[in-house]
Amino acid sequence: MSEALENSSVRKGCDPFAQTRRSKLQHRRARINQQINKEMRMRTGAENLFRATTNHKVKETVALELSYVNSNLQLLKEELEELNSSVDIYQNESEAISVPMIPLGLKETRELDLVKPLKESINEHYGEDGSLYEKEIGDFMDLRQAMRTPSRSEAGIELLVEYYNQLCFLDSRFFPPNKTLGVFFHWYDSLTGVPSCQRALAFEKGSVLFNIGALYTQIGARQDRTTVQGVDNAIDAFQKAAGAFNYLKENFSNAPSLDMSTASLNMLVHLMVAQIQECVFEKVALVKAQNEFITHLQTAQEAAQVANVYSLVHQIMTQPPMKDYVPYSWTTMVHVKSDHFKALSHYYAANAFCDCSLGSEAESQDHEKAFLQFHVTMPEGSSPGLILQDQEERRKLGKAHLKKAIMCHEEAMRIHGLCKVLRKMDILQEVLSFTHKRSLSKYSDIDNEEDFFETGDAPNIQSKTHQKPEITMPSFSKVKVTDIFQRLGPLSVFSAKHRWQPVRTARLERSERGFGFTLRGDSPVLIAGVVPGSCAAEAGLKEGDYIVSINGEDCKWAKHSEVVQWLKSVGEEGVELDIITPQNPDTHNMVDKKPLMSSLSGLQKSSKENSRKNIMNSKSSNTLLAWNKKSNASKRSKTSSTLSLPFTTCHGNTVEN
Repeated sequence: MSEALENSSVRKGCDPFAQTRRSKLQHRRARINQQINKEMRMRTGAENLFRATTNHKVKETVALELSYVNSNLQLLKEELEELNSSVDIYQNESEAISVPMIPLGLKETRELDLVKPLKESINEHYGEDGSLYEKEIGDFMDLRQAMRTPSRSEAGIELLVEYYNQLCFLDSRFFPPNKTLGVFFHWYDSLTGVPSCQRALAFEKGSVLFNIGALYTQIGARQDRTTVQGVDNAIDAFQKAAGAFNYLKENFSNAPSLDMSTASLNMLVHLMVAQIQECVFEKVALVKAQNEFITHLQTAQEAAQVANVYSLVHQIMTQPPMKDYVPYSWTTMVHVKSDHFKALSHYYAANAFCDCSLGSEAESQDHEKAFLQFHVTMPEGSSPGLILQDQEERRKLGKAHLKKAIMCHEEAMRIHGLCKVLRKMDILQEVLSFTHKRSLSKYSDIDNEEDFFETGDAPNIQSKTHQKPEITMPSFSKVKVTDIFQRLGPLSVFSAKHRWQPVRTARLERSERGFGFTLRGDSPVLIAGVVPGSCAAEAGLKEGDYIVSINGEDCKWAKHSEVVQWLKSVGEEGVELDIITPQNPDTHNMVDKKPLMSSLSGLQKSSKENSRKNIMNSKSSNTLLAWNKKSNASKRSKTSSTLSLPFTTCHGNTVEN
């Protein structure tokens, strides 16, 4: 076991000093977060002094200082909002023109020192010398430091998931119910930089899970969506991001920071679904056949679906409490995309009616059926069959759709021009300009000078998608990890929620009748019974005791057969056993209901091997890697070896050092 631990390696994060555009952005975010934290602490102190003093001159001085602090805070928040609006940094570097996606920056955290608390917990709870676990503590702290700078790749995701899984083990090892280690976990709000801190390990878990979702948004945004493979990768990334945010929303309540609140996570899930839908449209547009009437109609309906989902996201972003929280550039971009894809839906409709031949009579029924399902309301005037058969009627309908497309393009460009941040985004400007000119050119091509009719309004297009976005829940078990603190013993017994009496040593010398006790189970082996009057009884062994060491050799992880073999090989000199007695009445339930029994009264060993699996290697170990849902908390199995701590209330958002 110890050899396996020595051979294990801790994953590494990115070079914290790497000079990539993304890392520079994160460095600036971290610096601004720290400055916001400092200004907020100064403001809190000034407000307390203002309320406490009765001196008029002091009040005037403090009021002036408060005005400076509030002004600095406003400038810092504006600078941070500008960084959160720098979505172009996260996009792919392809020269092809594509609509930019909205990624999230990672939540930042402060340094954390768990060395002393963990050593004290090992000393007090486990009765071992905490200094002997410096390597394990160091590995955990290195892992936490590495997860602060994950690479924008699957390796970065695995790093965050590994740390998350280790937090679940840490929760079981060192966080008993209704008690903490006395350390504060500090994290900054992803969008506002406002600091929050809590003693609950659940806050650390939730923040890491948020960063898993945020990193997936960055991975999705960087994909080259001009290829089918790139679009598929982007869809997969955004689906996993939505799953992470949705998992966080469903399993936690009363989050200390607004970015992890139910309202914010709900908005993020809808934003991810919209971006998935956008990728689905791009995939359809990539693989569509040329001059195919039905294909163009389907593409138009896909674009209408994208416009609808972005319209829903825009509604969510412009309503309290998100209205004053989401960056204005995000809200504007979502609004722009809603109009942009509405314009594209009418453009592809015009292509279908103006450019596509209807083919043979055998296909006419399929074309008419698709046409009947295309509009929300049927066009006025001629019947559907006549419109499809008459090329001039199709041209008139296509011209109406193009007119609507141009109007939507112009509205998207107008809204885009209202946002100073978006005006600086060249790639979005190019996309809007290109699609607008394309629709104008198309309109010019089909417009006849002899047209005396007034172009009517095109009916709205019925939105439809052939690939419904999915929300992929996190799979923590895919990243296999070994409990860093496994030397403390199997979690079935050696966890924070279990207690036992101090280790005591018993020396046994085998008599003619043997040692006088029977064993049961493994990892660790349990004393199932003691023969009255035997050397085991005289040494103080009792039913329910666990053997943790034999002649100084740790056997907490030893199998039943191994312990029996050690005891059988004992000579006349006898054996020294280190024993612990559990104080929890339910601890024995962690051993199998029908374990193997071995008698050490006559050195008889059963022919069967205990079938109980190690808890860390069993399939049920997945329960260690997931947070229980708040609605199922009361139904948790009694054999579960992990407890989730809810977000707790902390007076104020900051803690003085």
